[in-house]
Amino acid sequence: MTLPETTLSVTADHHLRLGEAPRGFVGTIVALHPDGAGPTPHELEQYLLEMGFTEGARVEILHQGAIKRDPIAVRVDNITIAVRRREAMAVLVK
Repeated sequence: MTLPETTLSVTADHHLRLGEAPRGFVGTIVALHPDGAGPTPHELEQYLLEMGFTEGARVEILHQGAIKRDPIAVRVDNITIAVRRREAMAVLVK
């Protein structure tokens, strides 16, 4: 029996990028891994840290926008934050 292919990017340690997680996903932040998209990686990492995206924080995807599922509403511990999906791609969760 073959399993259906998934479009999610899962790392070898079974980590997932928050920007690819479905609505209703609940997990824990493992690391921030910004790439070259948008602002510099350092600026994006600083922005996410200031908003509360810290290692070990509990995250839940609450809502997705109607157009291209962007932005997404994310609960980080006890705070609800709206972020663009491309920004959420820098957050690794499990």
